Amino acid sequence: MSNEFPGWHGTTIIGVKKDGKVVIAGDGQVSLGQTVIKGSARKVRRLSPGGSDVVCGFAGSTADAFTLLERLEAKLEATPGQLARGCVELAKDWRTDKYLQKLEAMLIVSDGAQMFVITGAGDVLEPEHDVTAIGSGGNFALAAARGLMEADHLDAEQIARKAMAIAADICVYTNGNLTVETIAP
Repeated sequence: MSNEFPGWHGTTIIGVKKDGKVVIAGDGQVSLGQTVIKGSARKVRRLSPGGSDVVCGFAGSTADAFTLLERLEAKLEATPGQLARGCVELAKDWRTDKYLQKLEAMLIVSDGAQMFVITGAGDVLEPEHDVTAIGSGGNFALAAARGLMEADHLDAEQIARKAMAIAADICVYTNGNLTVETIAP
């Protein structure tokens, strides 16, 4: 057993793309060990690099995520209108820079046309089935959303909200206090 201070644990972020809209939603719970520290954190943010509109959700250490969001915004300003390139440039830096290598977070990023998951392992992943999720409740939200995608009467936001509700019922590190951002190409 490690003697390290217990880390901030868990969250759930989901990205859903349907009918030309992308919704990224995240819960608001911040936990330290087995204690809920805060229930209303905003883990989904809008970035506006160079006047474009990008939505990003993060799971992991908050300070690390904000460092990555600042770096991503700089990359997107340097490569306007090229989300994939900006994400790849961030992933390269994250993988090779000794300071950034220590950062513990994951990101879901979208400009409304494309959606990516960026990890510290150098991955820039474009999800299959137009749904992706990260964090401790990510697999629960992902499974729920994949099942809901076939329902013609549900839009992207309804799918994201229902999937997050299911994840919150299962994962003790996820709550139902959501931040939801919608973006269209």
